[in-house]
Amino acid sequence: MSRIRFSKLWPARFGFFVSTIVLATVLSAAEPPALNPFGPADSEGPPQRDDAVPGCLELSDGSVHPGLIYLTRDMRLKIYDDRLQRRREAPLQAVQRIECKIKKEWMEKEWKFKETTSDEKIYTGRSYPAREYLHTITLRDGRTITGPLAAIVYVQPAPQQEAERFLLNKRNKGEPGKSLKSLIYVKRITLGEDALQEGRKKQSTSGRNAAKPQAARKGAEPTIPNP
Repeated sequence: MSRIRFSKLWPARFGFFVSTIVLATVLSAAEPPALNPFGPADSEGPPQRDDAVPGCLELSDGSVHPGLIYLTRDMRLKIYDDRLQRRREAPLQAVQRIECKIKKEWMEKEWKFKETTSDEKIYTGRSYPAREYLHTITLRDGRTITGPLAAIVYVQPAPQQEAERFLLNKRNKGEPGKSLKSLIYVKRITLGEDALQEGRKKQSTSGRNAAKPQAARKGAEPTIPNP
């Protein structure tokens, strides 16, 4: 009797064990291998962005920053077209050049409240630099758009290196006691492989790439709010 029962149950049990082994094999193949937190890294530094464009960024102090240039993920350049009186958007891949010119600059007097509970303000005797900018975007087809532009631009000098962040401002200001010359801004961005190679040549000959232009970098100086 026991032999008959065993012979009847054996195919079902055998099939169950085989299915379990096959399922475990499939799951183990689908899962990525476990990572050793103490093992060597596959690569050092950040990965290269797939939407980056080769080019060169130049600051008003003459320093050049060639590398792979990109915006915040899924962002476009948003500029108010002074000619058409409306906002326009342009992907970085469609841009050939971005140029910045000073629209207006002045020394603003610094004021503070006379008392914490009073609305009266008094002049501190100090002033700070303030400036307005106009940007011109030249597209690859030759069309241009001119107007105020605000954006964060990233420049990665080389693969696996940390990218630097630069601000394109509509308006900005400096610290009290500083001069207008202290307001360093992004003067020009040229995109393309030729621009990248030319920027590297300028960088190697000028030796000014080692400077730390804080005024043009994100978070270095607050942007003046629109009135």
